Amino acid sequence: MVNADSLLARIGTPADLKKISEKELDQLAAEMRTELIGVVGRRSAHFASNLGVVELCLALHLTFDFSQDRLIWDTGHQIYPHKLITGRAAELHTIRTRGGLMGYPNPAESPYDLFMTGHAGCAPSTALGLKVGDEIMGRPHRHSVAVIGDGALPSGVVFEALNDASGLKTKLLVILNDNQMSICPRVGGIANYLDRARMSTTYHDWNKRVKTLLPSIPVVGEHAERWFQQFKDAIKASLHHGMLFEELGFTYLGPIDGHDLKCLRSYLEKVKAMDGPILLHVLTNKGHGFEPAVKDPVKFHAPAPFRKAGNGIIPLKSSSSRTYTDAVSAALFEACRRDSRVAILTAAMCEGNKLQKVRDSFPSQFFDVGICESHAVAFAAGMAKAGARPVVDIYSTFLQRSYDQIFQEVALQDLAVVFCLDRAGLVGADGPTHHGSFDMVYLRVFPNMVVMAPGDQYDIDPMLDFALGHTSPVAIRYPRANLEVVERDAQPIELGQAEILDWETDGMILACGAMLGACVRAAEQLRELHGLRVGVVNARFVKPLDRVTVCKALEEAAFVLTVEEGCLMGGFGSAVLEAASDAGIPTAHVRRLGLPDRFVLHAERDEQLAEVGLDVEGIIRSAIALAQNVGLSLTELGVDTDPDRNHGNGAGSKPASAALSAKT
Repeated sequence: MVNADSLLARIGTPADLKKISEKELDQLAAEMRTELIGVVGRRSAHFASNLGVVELCLALHLTFDFSQDRLIWDTGHQIYPHKLITGRAAELHTIRTRGGLMGYPNPAESPYDLFMTGHAGCAPSTALGLKVGDEIMGRPHRHSVAVIGDGALPSGVVFEALNDASGLKTKLLVILNDNQMSICPRVGGIANYLDRARMSTTYHDWNKRVKTLLPSIPVVGEHAERWFQQFKDAIKASLHHGMLFEELGFTYLGPIDGHDLKCLRSYLEKVKAMDGPILLHVLTNKGHGFEPAVKDPVKFHAPAPFRKAGNGIIPLKSSSSRTYTDAVSAALFEACRRDSRVAILTAAMCEGNKLQKVRDSFPSQFFDVGICESHAVAFAAGMAKAGARPVVDIYSTFLQRSYDQIFQEVALQDLAVVFCLDRAGLVGADGPTHHGSFDMVYLRVFPNMVVMAPGDQYDIDPMLDFALGHTSPVAIRYPRANLEVVERDAQPIELGQAEILDWETDGMILACGAMLGACVRAAEQLRELHGLRVGVVNARFVKPLDRVTVCKALEEAAFVLTVEEGCLMGGFGSAVLEAASDAGIPTAHVRRLGLPDRFVLHAERDEQLAEVGLDVEGIIRSAIALAQNVGLSLTELGVDTDPDRNHGNGAGSKPASAALSAKT
């Protein structure tokens, strides 16, 4: 919580910054870092990136008036200092909790947040759009600023925006926040270029000296100006190994020290008065002001809660539970070990996808392409065409950025690319920008595409083996959650075949993916507490759907409940209804559970599941309501042990073994 006697407590709006002295600004920066450390002491939150932009944030708000001017942070996980000085300091302790502040910009919280930015690379485009829009609306005096990280810079959409801004010659300020990092260390040719620029301070010294000496040089007018420009270009070309940004039509300034508040303000005042598109190159250190984060910015990108102890930390809690991501990572490692044709591709998410062991053990089979998802998919298509077995391991929400390449380069060509969709479903505190809500919908529409969802630990290795042996594209979706284990004799993975765990005729629950465990527990409680005999099917395949099993359930069970951790519109439940329609089966006894037609806000994942009715209690409530709707009687808080009991639907129940035999 913010100390009432602190400088930070006196900052209600950015205008209050101008009421404090230069010396107090340094104290304010220190207080802001203390507050950021306190937040992470309570919960996991984005950390190192926020520590790195404190001075930049202050300089921007001291130079511009963003109650009128425009500011877009890209990617928005470094928004915390901005929130501290835009009237939200007292609420920062609620960040990433249900009902609290969002960990990204949120226009619903403050007029200083213009876009909910959770993906990288779009800030130059939206800032350019804001500037041009303001001009159209008669507000040409408004400035527009985009802050973009060096990790996001290689994104294709960034260069599309830079190219357009140059062509329009519009006044736009792009601040390149260069901290040598994405979440993991940056990669590629742009990274190498920026590394050279970091070392080219000699150019800036020469630039200052030549400007000082210019009046004494015995040439005048246009000749002097032309000579100076040619000299400047020659020096810049030799020391920067090319003038990337200036060749793109931007006035390039920097690099400058991003932790020198006075220097930052000086440069920002200069660029504020300049015309045309400008790129200001700012050098920052991720984790600045907190030594452990500076030494290991990858670990401290979003660390688990800790307590500061001198120059070190004491972890407050840690989880030893194995996650779906752990299991998939281990399976990918084994696949690389067994087959040198297997190649793993990720888009700057090596740490998040837990691929460090793959990267370190099989460097020739691992490719981090940076924040360039479209390229990753097209790159994988080329690999597959050449005979390799590429696996694109990307968060569900980020794979959306490569939708056209999934269509054109993979599905249309019918190439054997495997997609591992981490963070499918609800992701907890990261909220709506990061939920993997739409992957089943956007993938199952493509011809040739196979879409699978493991029900638990027993499905993961066999599904990956199946995918790597398949001759068409395959997607495997799994959540950001602890690994479920449903004890059973797991059936082999066969294309388009569901797994029947139990077959009953009171009701059937068709469970898609990691909802399987909750569905099994709900079925057990429905039987024990309400006397309802409800069977469970592990769907495994969203496409091709096991229509035989689905139609059998629709015809034999008094009610059918589909359960998926994805959006209802066009998802697994929709596929079930499509199968029923094609078979001419009525569906009045069918209900679908999934994500509603709205964006689910940030909270703990369990809270989100409960909110949308996808926890055990929610599944039970839906099943009871559906059972009552079709005329089944319930035994409240008791167990009906009569095996021949008829619930009014004219059908008795079958043991699971009989159902499996019939299915076979």
